[in-house]
Formats: sequence, structure tokens, C-alpha cells
Amino acid sequence: MPACLRILAVLLLLAVPAAASELTGTVVGVHDGDTMTVRSDGRTRRIRLACIDAPELGQSFGSRAKQKLSDLVIRRTVRVDVVDEDDYGRLVGRVFTDDGDANLAMVRAGFAWHYRYHCPRDTALAEAEKAARAERRGLWVHRDPVPPYRWRRSR
Repeated sequence: MPACLRILAVLLLLAVPAAASELTGTVVGVHDGDTMTVRSDGRTRRIRLACIDAPELGQSFGSRAKQKLSDLVIRRTVRVDVVDEDDYGRLVGRVFTDDGDANLAMVRAGFAWHYRYHCPRDTALAEAEKAARAERRGLWVHRDPVPPYRWRRSR
């Protein structure tokens, strides 16, 4: 292959964005308000919901956040738009059911914070948290709920 064609081929490959990883499967377990297990192609994978942080199970609203996520996804087929893999080997992604974005639904219901550190430009999550706070939904019944990252640090 002539050098100019090889260069052109490389440039074309660089110009095409890499496809995001996607996983489709059935939710077989919910561990807390932002972690679930999905069975896909005979394999189970732990999924951490991207861009949100839900209360830990030992925290106020931790059990209720887990129940809300269960209500949204358990035994349902989901599509996970995978964006990363975390230090614990979990896939991190946006989770969708036929009803929509589960990550957004958790924040909208007041059972999770928008994780601004990882997703500062996600205006939908920011607006959902703002509305949940204003309407005192879920954990926002408390004036100043303790974010999970701060709660974990204190342990």
C-alpha cells in the first residue's frame, strides 16, 4: 500500500470516535442505591451507576435508596452505557430501562446526589438534584444530609 494511502487510512481511523461500550442484560441484584448486578450472555457483572452517589446502607436513607433502585430495575432488562471501570472492577455507566434513565430517576426522586466531581457538565442531573432539594424529596427532607463520600471518610 502506498504511503499516502496508509497515512489517509490512519487519519480516517483517528477521526472516527471510538464506540462507547454497551451492555444489555437483566438486573439480578441490587446492592445499594448506586450498585447492581446484571446478567448478560451467561455472565454477571457488577455495575456502578455513573455520575451519582447514593447514601451508604448504614446511612440515613441508605436502605430507602436501595429499595428505590430495586423498584426501578430489579428483574428488568437494562442497557448500560459503560463509561469506565472502577478500582473495584465494577463497570461504571448510565443505566436505562424502557422507562428511561435510572441514574436520573434516582436523583430526581431524592435518593442520590449528582456526583459533580465526575460529571460536572451533566445539566440534567444538576437540575434534578436542584428540584429534589427544593421540593424536599427523599434525603432532602434533612436540611444538610451528609454526602456518602464524607460519611465514608468519617468511618
